[in-house]
Amino acid sequence: MEKPNMIYIITDDLGYGDLSCYGAQRFQTPHIDRLAEEGRMYTDAHASSAVCTPSRYGLLTGRYCWRGEIKSGVLYGHDASIIEKGRKTLPLYLKEHGYETACIGKWHLGMDWACVDESPDKFDYSQPIQNGPISCGFDYYFGISASLDMPPYSFIENDRTVGIPSIPKDPEDFSQRGRGGLMVPGWRDEDVNKTLTHKALEFIEGNMGHAPFFLYLPLTGPHTPWAPSESFQGKSGIGPRGDLILEIDDTVGRLIHLLEAKGIRDNTLIVFTSDNGPDPFREEITVHGHDPSGHLRGQKADIWEGGHRVPFIVSWPGQIPRETTSHEVVCLTDWMATCASILEDELPDDAGEDSIDMLPGLLGEGSGSPLRQSVILQSYDGMLALRRGDWKYIRGAGGGGFDQKGRGIIGIPHTPDLDVHAGDPEEQLYDIRDDIRETTNRYSEYPELVSQLRDELEQLIAAGRTRPARSAMK
Repeated sequence: MEKPNMIYIITDDLGYGDLSCYGAQRFQTPHIDRLAEEGRMYTDAHASSAVCTPSRYGLLTGRYCWRGEIKSGVLYGHDASIIEKGRKTLPLYLKEHGYETACIGKWHLGMDWACVDESPDKFDYSQPIQNGPISCGFDYYFGISASLDMPPYSFIENDRTVGIPSIPKDPEDFSQRGRGGLMVPGWRDEDVNKTLTHKALEFIEGNMGHAPFFLYLPLTGPHTPWAPSESFQGKSGIGPRGDLILEIDDTVGRLIHLLEAKGIRDNTLIVFTSDNGPDPFREEITVHGHDPSGHLRGQKADIWEGGHRVPFIVSWPGQIPRETTSHEVVCLTDWMATCASILEDELPDDAGEDSIDMLPGLLGEGSGSPLRQSVILQSYDGMLALRRGDWKYIRGAGGGGFDQKGRGIIGIPHTPDLDVHAGDPEEQLYDIRDDIRETTNRYSEYPELVSQLRDELEQLIAAGRTRPARSAMK
């Protein structure tokens, strides 16, 4: 089999209900819908965490982030790299197989900045940045260090800022309160998505006739600040966050068009997904009737389904059957083992410990039994849950996400059903098949099942891996 080009598009805070192919009705996403029509759409796909840094770590390493030093929360724009030295990443692995690799977009896995006079909060932007995407296996990088509401407000190309952040951020979006920081002169949030799109198209154009390529495209929307470019403002009818989703859809359409124009669409595998659940704003739900979580309980940061169940679409013409839907449980960590399978290779034992091969299911060759026996999920504050079959066990009470003060900052109305109340059980158990909205905690009804799932979670934590070691399989 000829090695396919791969484009992995991961959005920032796009919810399960934010695409028309997943049920959104207030606006349409025709280009993303087309990917679903030309490939396979998953209804039970999960980011390994309900927030971005750990889920992106899981994607690029095939390993749950909490197995390392970061057990909760996210990084900020000046934080140091969390990808361990010597860790085999997805781009490094693909480079070993002859791929040209590029990351264009939001990194959010830390990078080591030069400091002024060894001061930890004063940075010398004229110096090279160490241990960023280039050190992790990408031949080319263009993007921003973390989320679009975190300083520094500057593009980075390879290991240098594009310009010097030297003036205070202006204007500051509501989401940037306390995170103003410095920006390069002329910085505009509205220009970020179209700049990343241009760079992605430029990379594909420049690759023509060379090695197969892997383009990791972590787009910055629809994370705050909700700043769509001028040509998309007001287009969705539900506010600026919806406008950003339409701008992302346009980016997907432009990528498809270029691949077709260059005659390489049939040998290009495209993945489209999100890093966690949505961070919506009040008017989307209360005024416009659009539910970004797709009627799931919770949102970004929560251990409930709305926090980590995400859209997941894979299109590979001639290989993946058209217009198919899978209800298989999959995780973003699974892409590393899947790439190894595509390349008819096996991962070494010290890589992709929590990555399970999805390829048989993608190609419609499943055996009837689940490819993934279980998946471990993580909330913002580090609460863990185990999903096995139709059952979901949560090791803790409540959602483990942002507190209500935090919800107020981002514009979400207080929702009492998300609160932890006195007398609530210390653990949770839900039958996801019959109660996908997680309305009824079955913890007290099935104590033996709770004990089994709790023990399995502890065993998987202690084992240090989900994927069986090659030595154990021999």
